[in-house]
Amino acid sequence: MKLSTPVVDPVKDIVKTKRIGLVGFDGVVAIDLAGPADAFAIANEAENDPKPSYEILIIGSSSQPFLSGSGLMFKPQRTFKTAPSLDTLIIAGGSGIRNPVINKSVSAFIKARAGSTRRIASVCTGIYGLAATGLLAGREVTTHWHDAHNVARRFPDLKVNGNAIFIKDGQFYTSGGATAGIDLALSLIEEDYGQQVSLGVARELVVYLKRSGGQEQYSEPLQFQAESVSRFTELTTWIHSHLNNDLSVETLAGRACLCPRHFSRRFTTEVGTSPADFVERLRLDEARRRLSNEDNSIENVGMSVGFQSADAFRRAFERRLGVSPSDYRRRFSSAAKVLSVQQQRRESKKLSKAA
Repeated sequence: MKLSTPVVDPVKDIVKTKRIGLVGFDGVVAIDLAGPADAFAIANEAENDPKPSYEILIIGSSSQPFLSGSGLMFKPQRTFKTAPSLDTLIIAGGSGIRNPVINKSVSAFIKARAGSTRRIASVCTGIYGLAATGLLAGREVTTHWHDAHNVARRFPDLKVNGNAIFIKDGQFYTSGGATAGIDLALSLIEEDYGQQVSLGVARELVVYLKRSGGQEQYSEPLQFQAESVSRFTELTTWIHSHLNNDLSVETLAGRACLCPRHFSRRFTTEVGTSPADFVERLRLDEARRRLSNEDNSIENVGMSVGFQSADAFRRAFERRLGVSPSDYRRRFSSAAKVLSVQQQRRESKKLSKAA
């Protein structure tokens, strides 16, 4: 699989074009490579000002094609020796990165480029190549939840959070498995060109939700489905897509074809919490995501996820999260503004050097 890159004017566009290097190898997880690559490629088609411009390069240890774990073939456009300067370097995951020979060559390339690369990221088990450089020492990181314990054991100087979708610590970004690489790419695009471009890419990719890094890899509905083998398996998906509907015990029991008392007892036994508690947790999780959009009033956010009043929303939010919706939004906005200022400073420095 070979991805095309945009044709750019080397004089006019050299400052705004961001070159993305994606490192692959035999045994790579195909979506770890293709998912982020497609996200950046779609961003190039966005109709915004400034118009996103990414040059996407697949980089291998040699010019020979490499085979993914699922059998897809990738053709590197550059090698570790011939790769040009990069804005962002992303290391995909896969069984191959555990091969000592592959790991050594990948980590050597990362280490050699770290000083001249603005952002360095790993997807899933790509962290094995990044962590081997020693550059992550003392930093907070994440990886696929299944590998978090092993990463923590092999690299005891890392602060491993096995639950986050992705984490940023300095110039380094680490993410969970598979589709978390797309979440990470969307966040990087948002850093570069803003939320509207990022959301546009998410729509084109038909991503169900644009998830922030702080969300859990193992969502509440998915965890419920994984633990349940009963008629409740499909109920969580329906609940999540109908949060602003009547989700009383009577309504849910009717969908499960059980009487309310029997439904409530069965639900609590299988899930470990009452139907009302489960619904409230889902509503607040979605509310946190919607609060990141400052165009939505706090009252509208609460109503949109099923709370009957702004006061009921505030009380539930404070009870569960220990902070009011307005304070939560303020903290989120402050962090986003800091990130924006840092990005603007980096771009200003680049422009000054180019001049």
